Amino acid sequence: MKTALYVLPVLAITVFFLIRAEFRKTQRQIYVIKPLATLLVIAVALLSFHEARVNLTYAVGALIGLALSFGGDIALMFQANRKAFMIGLVLFLLAHVAYAVTFTLLLGSLGAIVWLAALVLVALGVGIYLVFRSGLGTMKVPVIVYIVVISVMVNQAAATFDSSAFSAGQAWMIAIGAVLFYVSDVILAANRFWKPFQYNRISLAFYYAGQFLIALAASYFV
Repeated sequence: MKTALYVLPVLAITVFFLIRAEFRKTQRQIYVIKPLATLLVIAVALLSFHEARVNLTYAVGALIGLALSFGGDIALMFQANRKAFMIGLVLFLLAHVAYAVTFTLLLGSLGAIVWLAALVLVALGVGIYLVFRSGLGTMKVPVIVYIVVISVMVNQAAATFDSSAFSAGQAWMIAIGAVLFYVSDVILAANRFWKPFQYNRISLAFYYAGQFLIALAASYFV
């Protein structure tokens, strides 16, 4: 079994307690548990260097994305403050850029999957924007940019199915991980810009599962 998989049960327990702390609004616990959860995902990516073969482009790219996500996680713990929210938004935007660039560097020729995914993502992006538009206020342009960037990231993740650099298992990890990341961001955006709902912090389960899969893929190069 891959060494990185040993982190999974610890991460699952940590995320459970993080979500519980979010529901209970126990900020002191959140300030400790949330950074710890992200550091565990970073550890998953770092453990890829323990494997017999490691793809430096992917491993380093994933670590850059995770480091930016770590900064975003810290900033969004204080998202009631508009400045902190904007900093978190920018850091996660850059994390998506880092992932998209990493996937792109390892891609070969683009197949039908990429174009199909692009059509679906454009439709989703337009739909999401139209739903959120009335609540965006001055955030219209930043949100449009964010939708475009995360859609490109997910599209490039789907493109890994057409790349000889990735096994089928890795492509599934990366694609599912990117989609889960996308879903977590949509949940957060819906809560902030559309209709606040009590259980929005369940987005953390999608977020950490997605990040874990993207990081885990680094350990499966052969």
